[in-house]
Amino acid sequence: MDEPRRPVIVLISANAEWQGVLQAVPGVECQPSPFGDWFSNSIANIPLIFLHGGLGKIAAAASTTYAIERWKPELVANLGTCGGFTGKAERGQVLLVDETIVYDIIEQMGDPAAALEHYSSRLDLGWLPAALLPGIQRSRLVSADRDILPQDIPMLVERFGAVAADWESGAIAWVAQKYGVRCLILRAVSDLVGAEGGEVYDDLGEFQVRAMELMGVLIGDLEEILANL
Repeated sequence: MDEPRRPVIVLISANAEWQGVLQAVPGVECQPSPFGDWFSNSIANIPLIFLHGGLGKIAAAASTTYAIERWKPELVANLGTCGGFTGKAERGQVLLVDETIVYDIIEQMGDPAAALEHYSSRLDLGWLPAALLPGIQRSRLVSADRDILPQDIPMLVERFGAVAADWESGAIAWVAQKYGVRCLILRAVSDLVGAEGGEVYDDLGEFQVRAMELMGVLIGDLEEILANL
């Protein structure tokens, strides 16, 4: 008799992103966790656990660890939004992340480059069908516990070749890598930030509207990926 298939964990970070998931997957029964609510579902007979892990690197690392220890998944997927750099990304663009870098590490006693490398992760995406989702762009994503500062963008582009940034993906990828669990990160560009500032800075309501819309798109992309494995 075949053993039950291990689940896919779908980690969601920001509150607006979680509300977007509940809007896209109505009628689910949520249960509490130490971090946020979770519910079970399935796609193409693959069991899924959606978990609201929380905002920022601390919550992301802790909730990823919790999910892996509790559910022993075959895959950790993170769906969410990111801020794109004006002229380097387009609003609504979906990024398939192949590398993460945590850029707000400032090492002044040892080797700064070594500290950045230690918390960088390269995601193995060789298991994905090559022709799947041709409109999605593979990209490096940089993370920090802060929204994008316009004055940082030239450095992030020149030093890391980045086109967008978020808060959590670096921590999620790093923890999954430590456990030897495959990791899939899909991030949609919710807003652009340039020299003049950010499109939704000081407008939380507009970010929430955009995030909720984009989460439906990302869940559709995840469904297509899992259905074609």
